[in-house]
Amino acid sequence: MDAQSQVVGRLRSVFLTGVTLPEQFRQAQLNKLMALIKENEQRILDALHKDLAKPKFEAVLSEIDIAINELHFAISNLSSWMKPEYVEKNLATKLDECFVRREPLGVVLIIGAWNYPLQLTLNPLIGAIAAGNCAVIKPSEVSPATESLLVELIPKYLSQDCYAVVQGGPEETQALLKNCFDHIFYTGSQKVARVIMQAASVHLTPVTLELGGKSPCMIFGGVNIRAAVHRLAWAKFFNAGQSCVAPDYVLCSPATRDAMLPELKVTLEEFYTKNPQASPDFCRIVSPRHWSRLMELLKRSNGKVIVGGESDEEDKYIAPTVVVDVDEDDALMQEEIFGPILPIVTVDSVEKGIEFLNAREKPLALYVFSDDSSLVNKVLESTSSGGFCSNDGIIHSGLPSFPFGGVGASGLGSYHGRWGFETFSHRKACMLRGWALERLNGLRYPPYQENKLNWLRWTTSPKNCSVM
Repeated sequence: MDAQSQVVGRLRSVFLTGVTLPEQFRQAQLNKLMALIKENEQRILDALHKDLAKPKFEAVLSEIDIAINELHFAISNLSSWMKPEYVEKNLATKLDECFVRREPLGVVLIIGAWNYPLQLTLNPLIGAIAAGNCAVIKPSEVSPATESLLVELIPKYLSQDCYAVVQGGPEETQALLKNCFDHIFYTGSQKVARVIMQAASVHLTPVTLELGGKSPCMIFGGVNIRAAVHRLAWAKFFNAGQSCVAPDYVLCSPATRDAMLPELKVTLEEFYTKNPQASPDFCRIVSPRHWSRLMELLKRSNGKVIVGGESDEEDKYIAPTVVVDVDEDDALMQEEIFGPILPIVTVDSVEKGIEFLNAREKPLALYVFSDDSSLVNKVLESTSSGGFCSNDGIIHSGLPSFPFGGVGASGLGSYHGRWGFETFSHRKACMLRGWALERLNGLRYPPYQENKLNWLRWTTSPKNCSVM
């Protein structure tokens, strides 16, 4: 605790010198972070493979390139993000300079996640750097190889005066949370998020919580079954289903389910061969504890396994698995699965499907597969979710111009691109006044009179807004 307090105190002292404020400093740190990734790509790939058996293809797409693209976007747009935002004025403020200024919050804490241990740690950091903050970075101990690599590399590339990396498990994290930060950014489970909110409340620290939930995939109306199954299977079993935006379950009609099942069997064999455990393209579960949780869910389910179900505890392997005849109160429907198990739940109509969704917590993502655009729009307008994508899965999360975040139980706040810059910025309302129009200002001084009030109401009325 003392050592952590010293780190936070040191960063706060440095922040107060203003060293992180200039755009030149921020751009330099972002470019150094880019160099960290590019110059150590193979080491990153090796660490990700050691932690999760990630194939190079998935690691490059979802870890390396997504962070590089985020950096390019921030570097290209930072200058415009930092400019004052001038606002509309009324007659009473016609001669004033009125603008919103983005200021860094100070010293922020970023707690990364294990399922994408590189990008879910670095992408929030990109927003924090762009906004001009100092940061304490806490990678996930559940992915130890990537954690160790970040602990080694970040101090080599980024300013050690402004950015610090700390290691440890739950005990060390709880001790870290006792310090006063200006913002806490956490990616992970709802259970831990509650602990973080409680700790943050002591100091009234604002938080961003990137959580998850049971993101559904609705399939209704006419649809190209083969294309739909390919996209669904890729989104679900990418990273062995350990994605916060992975389709958690399918909601469809019995007829659609029956049409999907043969195609799912064929598709999964095409993707991962008849023996997925031997496939170099299929990840592993991150730890024995996570493997046991998933197998316990599958064991408690009353559904019928149609595809997969095989497992190997020593290898932390669970085959791509599809389960049918799943009721809404089944064990697989009680919590986010976060693994390669896909339940299929049937309802008779899209209206029943919407009722099903709205009776549950709002998900991080909602997917609708259909050729009928009116049906897609109906679901879009009748439901609430952190993000929405039609006729594909997880692909929306890689666009840096989108805000990424949940709603309700699936998260609080958002980031990526400009949204990350805004998350780590304070929007200060600034009014620069001169000494002109003192006669007009005199209307507000006592003794108060009815005619003065009438004049003031007129000068501040929205109807009297003028151009800047």
